[in-house]
Amino acid sequence: MATLLEEARGNEALAGLAELLADERIAAFLAGVMAGSPYLKGLIRRDPARLHRLLTSAPETHFDRLVQQLSADMTPASDMVTAMRIVRAFKTEVALMAALSDLGGVWPVMMVTDILTRTADAALQTCVDFLFRGAVRRGDITVPDETCAGAGTGYIVLGMGKYGAFELNYSSDIDLIVFYDLERARLSERVEPPTFFVRLTRDLVRLMDERTGDGYVFRTDLRLRPDAGATQVALSTDAAMIYYESFGQNWERAALIKARPVAGDIEAGQQLLAELAPFVWRRYLDYASIADIHAMKRQIHAFRGFGGIGVAGHNVKLGPGGIREVEFFAQTQQLIAGGRQKDLRVRRTLDALERLEARQWIKPDVRAELAEAYVELRRIEHRVQMVADEQTHELPEDAQALDRFARFAGVSSREEFSRNYVAILERVQRHYGELFENAPELTQAGGNMVFAGEDDDPETLAQLKRMGYSQPSQVLATVRGWHHGRYPAVRTARSRELLTEVQVSLIAALAETSDPDGAFAIFDRFLAALPAGVQLFSLLRANPGLLRRVADIMGIAPRLARVLAKRSRLLDAVIDPRALAVLPSAAEIDQAIMAELSAARDHQETLDRARVVGSEQSFLIGVRVLSGSINANQAGGAYALLADRMIAALQAAVSEDLARSHGEVPGGEAVVIAMGKLGGREMTATSDLDLIVIYDFDPLAQQSDGERPLAPSQFYSRFTQRLITALSAPTAEGTLYEVDMRLRPSGQKGPVATHLDSFIEYQAEEAWTWEHLALTRARVVSGPPELAAKVEAAINATLVLPRDRAKITADVRDMRARIAAEKGTDNIWDLKQVRGGLVDLEFIAQYLQLVHATAHPQVLDQNTTRAFQKLGEAGCLDAADAEALIAATRLIHDLTQVVRLCLDMPFDPATAPRGLKELAARAGDCPSFEALELKLRDILAQTHARFERLVV
Repeated sequence: MATLLEEARGNEALAGLAELLADERIAAFLAGVMAGSPYLKGLIRRDPARLHRLLTSAPETHFDRLVQQLSADMTPASDMVTAMRIVRAFKTEVALMAALSDLGGVWPVMMVTDILTRTADAALQTCVDFLFRGAVRRGDITVPDETCAGAGTGYIVLGMGKYGAFELNYSSDIDLIVFYDLERARLSERVEPPTFFVRLTRDLVRLMDERTGDGYVFRTDLRLRPDAGATQVALSTDAAMIYYESFGQNWERAALIKARPVAGDIEAGQQLLAELAPFVWRRYLDYASIADIHAMKRQIHAFRGFGGIGVAGHNVKLGPGGIREVEFFAQTQQLIAGGRQKDLRVRRTLDALERLEARQWIKPDVRAELAEAYVELRRIEHRVQMVADEQTHELPEDAQALDRFARFAGVSSREEFSRNYVAILERVQRHYGELFENAPELTQAGGNMVFAGEDDDPETLAQLKRMGYSQPSQVLATVRGWHHGRYPAVRTARSRELLTEVQVSLIAALAETSDPDGAFAIFDRFLAALPAGVQLFSLLRANPGLLRRVADIMGIAPRLARVLAKRSRLLDAVIDPRALAVLPSAAEIDQAIMAELSAARDHQETLDRARVVGSEQSFLIGVRVLSGSINANQAGGAYALLADRMIAALQAAVSEDLARSHGEVPGGEAVVIAMGKLGGREMTATSDLDLIVIYDFDPLAQQSDGERPLAPSQFYSRFTQRLITALSAPTAEGTLYEVDMRLRPSGQKGPVATHLDSFIEYQAEEAWTWEHLALTRARVVSGPPELAAKVEAAINATLVLPRDRAKITADVRDMRARIAAEKGTDNIWDLKQVRGGLVDLEFIAQYLQLVHATAHPQVLDQNTTRAFQKLGEAGCLDAADAEALIAATRLIHDLTQVVRLCLDMPFDPATAPRGLKELAARAGDCPSFEALELKLRDILAQTHARFERLVV
């Protein structure tokens, strides 16, 4: 702030700004803005004259002037470079003005969304007109008015989602669908319509989306178009009508509620939407549509009304109680009733809630609470995005960052912000959970079902069929088998009595999953593995909510179902939402581990109990992911923290056991280095542990001091082998982790434990490039603090050594080529090995850290996402590349977490549970699994291209 004031005072042209900055209120406001948002700070510092204009103009009037100036400047523009510069200058000024008006309380949040939407409208329309003027000059088309060249051309740009509803958030993408009406097109005879309109659309996206030295306008997404994976970016209106009438999905109906012609031939767009109205607004819903609406609700949030809410890392848009739930609450009821009640056909969420209240679909207090929550959540969403102009919706995870954000959001403390925020989310969750609960026409289950007798009851068969079971006879036969005592869990009379009381509710809960038959089959296998059933059936009878949670686990996560079958005591934790609302701290995990291990009578029992507590804690992390109470990044950190604490506990147990026989080495101590996913805090439910053990001891020591003394090197080799066994050996309670020691110095040829001096010497003189790449993820996770500090210093000293960039580049490219030759695949769901996947992302991050760490040591970070952030902040990575790579890393990690959590086998869309595919789509913020696959393909291709461009 002082620098800005000094600059203003030193420039006569900025004298007016200097006078404004002398006002303590203005200075304090701008200081708070700059402290809370590096992005806004950059905009302010980059052009102080622009800041002066904004501070001395009424924002509404200034916006109108900017729009008029944009049109005037774009009209004579004759080339893409000029047009891109003009429209980016317009967007940047609006972005700063909107932020200051929002943060200063000049504009309410929905006014901000309106202005941002009108900004996109103006930018798109002027860009469309620019492109059509170029087409006129080339003789491709004739237009009635060159000033507004896109009008009357049959070229239709529909704004979708928040954009269509005038609800754009601060750093929002714009979702578009582009059509062309051949009857309105004024193309010359030599021009092929599909080729012309597709090329024009690609140029339009480039004008809006491409990052230049002047920034970008709006990120642009065309994936909501019909059958996006198989169609061009612009479609004829005839093709659109055929698609929607023949193949349109309910999620597409929901998307079209907010559709609005935003650029091009507005009149043609309005006519197209009128023709699509019968598809969107049906007078009568058939059963399949009603069932699909239920499935849409489940997809938004896998566990209905489940669990508590953690604030750190919460997703304001997609998390429980978030913006998406308010939008869905309104949209689904619009879909159901809008066919008959046309006044419900409105785009804005707040307008829809008002109309639903007027029509008595919802009560006044429900409308008021949801509207208030929606506005506040949108305000918070804007604050999240203003920090760095990123399309993110997640609150900061660590306490210090959350404190800063709370102040930026206008609240005095993290605690106050959390209380207010959770109260809002809980209100939304309550209303969302009650959606359709009392609507008899939407109830799938009900009626009496008969499972007794040798013959199938026809009415029960029909009821099961209506509930969604495709093999009702098999369901009846299986339930009869339970009553015949087929499994240990149902062999007592008491267990069968309790089963009778809960079986109808159980069948109904399983029917509410995306794949009733698959969920039922997994529950049957789950029941078969249970040693006893009285506890399970008693809990299900006493806790109806548990039925839904168990059913969701069966329908989505077969792997978790197997864990639950073996650890039935985990049902108690699943019942208690408080146990899942917030991740435990390191101290709390230590307490849980010690509570289990302290009861062990010998070393073997210690290993057994370690597997019990480890698998239980891992299961609870997994349920938190499924419940939406934590995101994938938090899950990676949680799995890593659990592994850290398990390693520390078992290192202590192994040391104690080893000392009984061999004593201790004088001055001896050892630390464990985590590498790979554990080092980067990016673990999944099934990750291996990549470890290195480093030791040191008194140089004068010759051997340990126990009854059976060992030489120091032999002692620490024995220690390491026992630690590996403690972590990985199967016992009666199963396995804990797979351990991989191949990243140690000299790999499999070297000793399993390495002396500190040997480690330092090896890294300095013998290590290969790939070993230094791997070292960027090294993190000491257990052992004495003094030795840990020495090892960390040695790692850092190695990573900041000067590098021959050409050699590093050649080595990395050679390694990547070898991996591709050995393990390459074009299967996009091999998220690790496919080009553009996890291997490429990690190579890019590690390569850039190695070649830049000498000059910029601050870029070093074991975590891939944070490494990209630091590389961007240090100027070692272009802002657009950093943003894209961070988004790609998050998507790949999100999908990897979901797949590894739910399955023990490779993910195959053809055989994966439908519920898992829905969960994956939700994790990728996509309306359908098909849309997710398209998004994934695009991001993989872009990441592969970035690897080729950046690793040079």
